[in-house]
Amino acid sequence: MSKQSQRKAYGETLVELGHENEKIVVLEADLGKSTMSILFQQEFPERYFEMGIAEQNMTSFAAGLALSGKIAFTNSFAVFSTGRSYDQIRQSICTAKLNVKINGSSAGLSDFGDGATHQAIEDISIMRSLPNMSVFVPMDATEARKIVRAAVEHDGPVYIRISRSDLEDHFPEDGEFKVGKPYVLREGTDIVMFACGIMVSKALSAAQILEKEGISVKVVNVSSLKPLDESAIRNLAKGVKGIITAEEHSVIGGLTSAITYILRGQGTPIEPVAVMDTFGQSGFNHDELLEYYGLTDTAIVDTVQRILKQQVDDLKIMEDNKL
Repeated sequence: MSKQSQRKAYGETLVELGHENEKIVVLEADLGKSTMSILFQQEFPERYFEMGIAEQNMTSFAAGLALSGKIAFTNSFAVFSTGRSYDQIRQSICTAKLNVKINGSSAGLSDFGDGATHQAIEDISIMRSLPNMSVFVPMDATEARKIVRAAVEHDGPVYIRISRSDLEDHFPEDGEFKVGKPYVLREGTDIVMFACGIMVSKALSAAQILEKEGISVKVVNVSSLKPLDESAIRNLAKGVKGIITAEEHSVIGGLTSAITYILRGQGTPIEPVAVMDTFGQSGFNHDELLEYYGLTDTAIVDTVQRILKQQVDDLKIMEDNKL
């Protein structure tokens, strides 16, 4: 399976859009070579604003540009673009529904070397909780390109979560990203897995492993976490024996919370594969941290097997009680 850089795809798409729409402006907080916003600077220096390590000022400045009719993209590591700038995003951008697009780069545990201070495992939760904010988490570079374009078309605040690592290609080149729509990547009847970001590829791998054991798994890419088509999620979860959520994010406030809320009261067991209520840490590489925090295809397989075993055990207990 080939891999591509989401960061490069993001930067290149900004340049393409810059040629198509002169209203687009880009702001950076001293990390342009990492976020790849530097590609826009090279092409459109007069529409690029290097704000230094001042994310709050950058966000407020972006709000002012949006008020003047611009489509402003802010850029920094996800932990800073959401956390350090929260007050400005809430008060200046979301309350007024301004046309600012926030790039949260090096999200999740993908900034493996810098540890907890630079690893955003709560950013989706922060952004989902804000009224008027849309939240998109592309599963690969191809979908990242389509999401950046969709963000420009969408009138209002948008948060885009970008991984530092190269991710496996799964989104079809001719596929369409639609705001709010969950995408079925693999059909199945026993289990449905709702996944986002890097965990989509882990879910697909787990589904292949489980198929060899006679377990049929449906894999759904939930790249639009807000808004999210609730009726579509409910339909996708009908008739299955269990539901898995898989995300490189805290179990609190992200995909797991969104799916659990939508499917409340439906009775089918739901189990998360996510970062538990803890911070990240430094590692030698991204995969090492994913392994440590249980964000692997093996962890997903184990979770599916646990759900199905519990159902067998419960059924046996019910039959024994009848006797």
